[in-house]
Amino acid sequence: MADAPSAPTASSGVASAEWLAGGSGGADRLAQLLPAALRGMAAGTAERGGPVPAGGPAAVAATLARTQSADGLPRHGVGAEQALEELSALLAAGSADPADPACAAHLHCPPLAVSVAADVVAAALNPSMDSWDQAPVASEIEREFTTGIARLCYPDAARPDAVITSGGTESNLLGLLLARESAVTRPVCGANSHHSVARAAWLLGLPAPVVVPCVDDRMVPSALAEALAPLGAQAVVVATAGTTNTGRIDPLPEIAEICRRTGARLHVDAAYGGLALCSETLRSRVAGLELADSVALDLHKFGWQPVAAGVFAARGETDLQALTVRAEYLNADDDTEAGLPDLLGRSLRTSRRPDAFRMAVTLRALGVSGIGALVERCCANASGVHVLVEDHPALRSWGAPELSTVVFRPVAADELPGTAGDDLVAQVRRTLLEGGTAVIGRGALPTGPDGEAQLWLKLTLLHPHTTPADYRALLDAVAAVAADLRTSVTRESPVAS
Repeated sequence: MADAPSAPTASSGVASAEWLAGGSGGADRLAQLLPAALRGMAAGTAERGGPVPAGGPAAVAATLARTQSADGLPRHGVGAEQALEELSALLAAGSADPADPACAAHLHCPPLAVSVAADVVAAALNPSMDSWDQAPVASEIEREFTTGIARLCYPDAARPDAVITSGGTESNLLGLLLARESAVTRPVCGANSHHSVARAAWLLGLPAPVVVPCVDDRMVPSALAEALAPLGAQAVVVATAGTTNTGRIDPLPEIAEICRRTGARLHVDAAYGGLALCSETLRSRVAGLELADSVALDLHKFGWQPVAAGVFAARGETDLQALTVRAEYLNADDDTEAGLPDLLGRSLRTSRRPDAFRMAVTLRALGVSGIGALVERCCANASGVHVLVEDHPALRSWGAPELSTVVFRPVAADELPGTAGDDLVAQVRRTLLEGGTAVIGRGALPTGPDGEAQLWLKLTLLHPHTTPADYRALLDAVAAVAADLRTSVTRESPVAS
């Protein structure tokens, strides 16, 4: 009998069984291919040479156009190793690198290597978290992890529960959804709340939120009490533990007491600050979190996970029964009665990745105290950078950080009239971004005359292995660009001086 034709290899452009990551031999195939991806990453990172590619959107688009086919879908493949190395290099060269201290605009962390490695395993085995028969042990790992998170948030509750989400936005949507299912009809939030709160209300057909004034980017309890007076138990209050602009934490104990007194439901968006619970030193900053009916957490911030890594916790597990849905092919009644766990009611999504696996691996590796130590380092870094800002003659601070966000403004912006100062702040950020020098954030805060919004710059420090000294050059760069722009404005419009 003639020999069977040999199967194409993983380096060819023809797919075969050798391309599959799971099953027998899958680990060996990954071991053969991952070096190509890592070589590409290293080459791309070296090519970029900084925190972000220089030249802005046009330059990045032009680079991609030079390396891809016209329609983005090649007719013939080049093989696995070549494709991995080439596109990994392209991605690394064209990415913003959150591991670079000069990349500090957003709540976008450098992920822990152990979490990334765990994600490779999860992706290779590909459990789908919508039915037990697709994810036998992954579902048990998720259950154990979410139970632990629920107890972290609600140490004294009888039966707390938690589910995995895609992030803070989905968790806030769940908070309002479960409130609506409890006959709540009116959301109430601070002026400091995340945009996802208003979007969730819109998606759910609820009225636009009642917006409560803030001072120092924190909700004012007396104003909340006034807003709740005509609403009472019809309201769900969304408080914030770690605002996007400044990292401020609302006065949770006072807010919880007002909600208890008026009968309002309380959801806390703790996507940023919630993991301060892991630190014995910092957990007092989120005191009152345990009094909420529900909590949003996000481990792609303080948690150092790749996106997505959201968790939604509820003080009472019965609240989550509102997510129950039946699909005969996934959670038939007779299967659940026979003891197969119902996973479909654990999410708004159907097919979803086993994101809890890498979070569970990370917590197994570091423990709660290890995560807490990383949170402490980032918050200490922010305090140190705040001191550098206060000591810098060309910069001024908005205020001392509560978590790991440092908010500041070039003094040069304050020397310009009207909106010219804000224009300068925006130009400083874009100049540094387009030059590939730095990625820094921006936020509008009511610090102008009569409480008008002013534009500020911000650093969101999520790299636990840096020191304040690592950010000194970045502060100097901001000051230098601001001075150059200020000089340009003065030349063009002498009246501005």
